[in-house]
Amino acid sequence: MSTIPTISPDPLVANRKKITTKVFQQKADRGDPISMLTAYDYPTALIMDRSGVDSILVGDSLGMVVLGYENTLQVTMEEMLHHCRAVKRGAQYALLVGDMPFMSYQVSVEEAVRNAGRFLQEGGMDAVKLEGGRERSSTVQAIVETGIPVMGHIGLTPQSVNQLGGFRAQGKTAAAAKKLYEDAIILQEAGCFSLVLESVPGRLAELISDKLEIPTIGIGAGKGCDGQVLVTHDLLGLFDRFTPRFVRKYADLFSEMERSFGEFIADVEEGEFPGVEHTVNMPDDEWMILMSEIGVKNR
Repeated sequence: MSTIPTISPDPLVANRKKITTKVFQQKADRGDPISMLTAYDYPTALIMDRSGVDSILVGDSLGMVVLGYENTLQVTMEEMLHHCRAVKRGAQYALLVGDMPFMSYQVSVEEAVRNAGRFLQEGGMDAVKLEGGRERSSTVQAIVETGIPVMGHIGLTPQSVNQLGGFRAQGKTAAAAKKLYEDAIILQEAGCFSLVLESVPGRLAELISDKLEIPTIGIGAGKGCDGQVLVTHDLLGLFDRFTPRFVRKYADLFSEMERSFGEFIADVEEGEFPGVEHTVNMPDDEWMILMSEIGVKNR
């Protein structure tokens, strides 16, 4: 009778518990920094989860870094849900947040609630994220009232890139900073459990973080936030089109992969791969029988 092999638990996660929105808040209250990264597939989510990240965002950034779109505007609900399911299969412990794509929540509150529900019901997410300030307060409130946690996102909001005139930092004037400050308070009052601050002055992000009771997650917003998030393909050096100035590249996998692919191609062309060690063997007696049965001289 065959037995199923047992897999020893990873010592890094053996005693880990599932991160929830409550844990998010507790970490912020204690002053413990929150870590968040993007993932779009099973293996990345698995490695990330084992590394101990607090939260994984299935971001609509997948449109640019995975699907090759010019920006995030072309990403659909079906594409987002497809990648959410893959991430869900890989991550057990991190808080999973699904990014609501362009036009999935702007048309009506009812449609926004329905689509938010799909992220939990079909995508396996724990929460959703949507962009915008005061103009999204009623939408946030309606989604939260259905029992779905919402993470807000203000500052540079990529889905509004055409309106903003490009990927530009926000809140650099007193008037613009005041609006973002007020938007943050409005979103908290609407029920957001957390708020992403993207590409805003560090002192403004710190001011907002000190004012809010909910955790803030910064990206290009300085050290004053309760946590930090980066697009994984930027962090790993996998996206070569451009690198935002606020990104720290921890690796240059684009160049490493390019080198590896080049070596493979050269090995194939020069007959260096595959070698004997990469080839399946067949017993000589079986080979002789085959040659005899098909009437081919031994070769």
